[in-house]
Amino acid sequence: MENKAHALAAGIFVVAITALLVALAAWLTRDTGDRDIYEISTRETVTGLQSQAAVRYRGVDVGKVAWIGFDTKTPGNVLMRLEVDREAPVTRETFATLSYQGVTGLAFVQLDDSGQPAPRLRGDDDHPPRIPLKPSLLSKLTDRSEVILDEVEKVAKSLGQMVGEDNQRRIASALDNLGSAAADASQLTKRLDATVNKQLDPALAEVAATMRSVKKNADEVGKTATDFGSTARRLNEKDGPMDRLAEGTEALSHAADSFNAATLPRINRVTEDTSRAVRQLSRTVNNINDNPQSLIYGSGRIDPGPGEPGFAAPGAGK
Repeated sequence: MENKAHALAAGIFVVAITALLVALAAWLTRDTGDRDIYEISTRETVTGLQSQAAVRYRGVDVGKVAWIGFDTKTPGNVLMRLEVDREAPVTRETFATLSYQGVTGLAFVQLDDSGQPAPRLRGDDDHPPRIPLKPSLLSKLTDRSEVILDEVEKVAKSLGQMVGEDNQRRIASALDNLGSAAADASQLTKRLDATVNKQLDPALAEVAATMRSVKKNADEVGKTATDFGSTARRLNEKDGPMDRLAEGTEALSHAADSFNAATLPRINRVTEDTSRAVRQLSRTVNNINDNPQSLIYGSGRIDPGPGEPGFAAPGAGK
């Protein structure tokens, strides 16, 4: 009897603990906020989406999927009913997409909007407003899978033609030619190395000697420039040769001014008198050339001589 009593007590204890855990789980998972109901009607495949799946607004949990079924108003469409927190910014620009969690393949509803300002979309339990569902990346890939497969098939055929027997022979021949070209290039490199060692090294030595000579000349030019600078500084020093030359030039300028002011007019007068005397002397010399007898008889009237017009022999009138 005691064993049965102990077993009964243990069973009652386990049942009580289980009831407490269920109550605690229900209390922890209870909805504490107000939620609005929205609907999504779509012809897209909702593989991986289950009831109680999360509803997220730009990654933030804002609700859950309450029910998934078929749309009686639009045959062939899948109808999803969402419970979304009333504080979520659901507007008339809000749209939904299906996203997937990692490698599990479980889907959830992702809400987003275009970013344009729009009036808020109010919930109505009797006539829930509907949110459009845009195709997800997986849906787009599924729709384009046939086209992608066709393109892959074309590429595969092109590759098959490229690696055909004829092209293989051409590629083998090209590889052989490439090997021959590589061997020729190796021989040419060896010849260039020999040429460089024989001709370029002496040329480099001459260039080095020339550079040393140029450096030496540059040093001499620099020394000459330094000496020239020192000479220029000595010439430009205060009371130096340039200052003395300037003072001499200024004194010479004053002397020339004094000469122009006093002596030059006198020289001009003497020059004019001399010019007049020379002209008179010239006229005198011309007269003597024309009448040499004037030196003896003077400048009076001269009787014509024999052979001259008006000549009369002495005694002819007697």
